[in-house]
Amino acid sequence: MKILSYLLVYRRFLLIVLTPLLLLPLPLIIKTKEAECAYTLFVVAIFWLTEALPLAVSALLPAFMFPLFGIMASKEVASVYFKDFHLLLIGVICLATSIEKWNLHKRVALRMVMLVGVNPAWLTLGFMVSCGFLSMWLSNTSAAAMVMPIVEAVAQQITKADAEADALEMSCSNGSINPALELDENEGECESSDWKEKEKQVNGYDNNVGSTVCTIEKENEKEKENEKEKEQNLPPSETGRKSREEKYSGIFKIMCLCVAYSATIGGLTTITGTSTNLIFAEHFNTRYPGCQCINFGSWFVFSIPIAVVIMLLSWVWLQWLFLGFDFKNMFKCGKKKTAREEASAQVIKEEYKKLGPMSYPEIVTLVLFILMTLLWFTREPGFIPGWSSLFPEYKGYATDSTTALVIGLLFFIIPAKPQSRTSNGENTIFGYTPLITWKEFQSCMPWEIAILVGGGFALADGCEVSKLSEWVANKLTPLGSLPLWLIILISCLIVTSVTEVASNPATITIFLPILSPLAEAIHVNPLFILIPATLCTSFAFLLPVANPANAIVFSYGHLNVMDMVKAGLGINIIGVAVVMLAIMTWIVPMFDLYTYPSWAPIVPSANSTGL
Repeated sequence: MKILSYLLVYRRFLLIVLTPLLLLPLPLIIKTKEAECAYTLFVVAIFWLTEALPLAVSALLPAFMFPLFGIMASKEVASVYFKDFHLLLIGVICLATSIEKWNLHKRVALRMVMLVGVNPAWLTLGFMVSCGFLSMWLSNTSAAAMVMPIVEAVAQQITKADAEADALEMSCSNGSINPALELDENEGECESSDWKEKEKQVNGYDNNVGSTVCTIEKENEKEKENEKEKEQNLPPSETGRKSREEKYSGIFKIMCLCVAYSATIGGLTTITGTSTNLIFAEHFNTRYPGCQCINFGSWFVFSIPIAVVIMLLSWVWLQWLFLGFDFKNMFKCGKKKTAREEASAQVIKEEYKKLGPMSYPEIVTLVLFILMTLLWFTREPGFIPGWSSLFPEYKGYATDSTTALVIGLLFFIIPAKPQSRTSNGENTIFGYTPLITWKEFQSCMPWEIAILVGGGFALADGCEVSKLSEWVANKLTPLGSLPLWLIILISCLIVTSVTEVASNPATITIFLPILSPLAEAIHVNPLFILIPATLCTSFAFLLPVANPANAIVFSYGHLNVMDMVKAGLGINIIGVAVVMLAIMTWIVPMFDLYTYPSWAPIVPSANSTGL
């Protein structure tokens, strides 16, 4: 037993030591560059999947393994660790830092929730929309961390209102009435009608004594008799309280899950929304420099319908799973609000009032945010000449990272406080402080993701130089006999399964160098396989540990693991189905997917390597 306990404690250390040793015969026996590159790829991939080492540390392994194997020189490897992706990331993080610092995110979230109302179903949709919108521009983790405190405040207020309603009900049953508290008429009617149904099965109920003698119908199933007897022995106030607790427990679960899932779904819509989208864009533009079809605007156009459909279907699925979907009450106009809905509306209004009027830094941040978005959309919109056409002699020089950096630098220049006039008409001069400082930027900058992506680029370049990609492409050629939709579906399911146990950036970094040669080998437009795989990499919905947003929501204590597994499985199926529908319909004409493009290489049919 002691040996097993030691092995359990040192399992990560053993994995770090044994993985390179067990795989060592690969480069020693098959003495080719392809085998040496494959050895490096396997070691890094295992460390990424198991997280035996920190992701960023594992990403640095190619920096010394490739030079030692003679695949790439150290200077060449080092140069691929910092690319256009990192400049884009820096600009986006400058915007995110300012949004978080000046609480613009909270104002946007509260305003969106206020717009949709406080009906439980619409309230959850409001949280989904607001969190999804924030996730389009911020990281999934930040979006979930911003919205969850608001959700928790609403949940606490609903619980408080529920306790007040129970107190009123108890006072009414004892013959006293408190006019300061009012119960919702609809709720009272529902409880009275439910009690009338129960009274048909109850004999000898005495309101003064409060004792019940129950008779259970003989045709009821035997295993349910004890449960029904306990329910019928309860007074009406206690029965109603228990049913409301179950109902609002379901509402709290839905509100938490909708934040976790919408934080991921919203990130699908923009190139900068998730690190997986950024990794795909950089990998694609590096591998296929002749294609200029992937940019901020084109990605947004095809992905926004996907995100909207997945979000709406997820909302319906969560409602049905935990509460049942009551269309009649949901869309009923003029329905009087319950005490719980009034409590939700009140806490949201109070939170919004605490923010006060929009401050000068908030206004400047909002203006810069809108300006950055407009510049991204209008760089190369496709249907009209964009602003990049103003520099025809430098075509292709300016990218989305150029816009992000220009706007990002302004956050370090524009002062956070303007001059203000006193009652005497004199200007009050504040010390010069920019909207964000370097320390604040550093605290928000995901350096681990930046190094992880650099390691992925190094692996991709190593596979190209060593001809490992060409060897893989030749071995995958027989898959061309399968129907195209089946190949795409298989790749989506594999990626979705792996990303549940591995980080999203690590998963996409591993699979992009494999799927790109696969598309070239079967003579299919690479976008046909890479776009669905990239989107499905974000579908880490099943477990709390699968996604940082899931972990944040789970930590609030309203959920258990099985709640997340049941809900996440359905949303995974919804996500893959919607992505498959999109890639076979409206995305096809956007990129002419049924035509093998000229910018993609022609893979030779013969295997000329020694592996």
